Amino acid sequence: MIVLISPEHDIPNEIEILNQLFQHGLQYYHLRKPEKNYEQHCTYLNQIDAQYHNRVVVHYFHELVNTYPLKGIHFQEQKRIDHIDNPGQYFKNLSMFGKTISSSFHEIQDLIDCHFEFDYHLLSPVFSSISKAGYQGRGFNVNHIDKFIVGMGGINANTILETFKLGFKGVGVLGGVWNAENPVKSFIQLQTAHSNIKL
Repeated sequence: MIVLISPEHDIPNEIEILNQLFQHGLQYYHLRKPEKNYEQHCTYLNQIDAQYHNRVVVHYFHELVNTYPLKGIHFQEQKRIDHIDNPGQYFKNLSMFGKTISSSFHEIQDLIDCHFEFDYHLLSPVFSSISKAGYQGRGFNVNHIDKFIVGMGGINANTILETFKLGFKGVGVLGGVWNAENPVKSFIQLQTAHSNIKL
């Protein structure tokens, strides 16, 4: 499983590149644009080829699932802390049938202690970040945790095998694709490395 996180700030030809990534098999695209408002999120989604909306997971404005046939919603760490203690209330007005629910974690113990059953958990940083300067890798080993955990931070074609050896069931990538000279080529290399892993 490969999760691609959107660049925080728009980059040139972003939607064009994104549609190409979908064509090459990208299944999980996390739309994380903290500075975009609801209307700007809609504008962004409207530019994506509609057949790929079911591969998009939104970090903000979860109510977008009521308007678009999205893949699911994601909880940033603080939003999870604020809302997930009373999940029934939170999901009441959201069309969540068949949708994924995921969340971000930065400490293994928080992930272990979380009682809500997320479909998958993003844990970071595994290795030193490519997109965030000074974000040092922690080398988390999650082999002992019986949850679906996706490793993030410093993930590229060279570190993906090590990530799976640490017990992760998927990888999350941002800088490894978007900061590359050719994002599509970089994603294909990551995909190839991913499909060659035999554990």
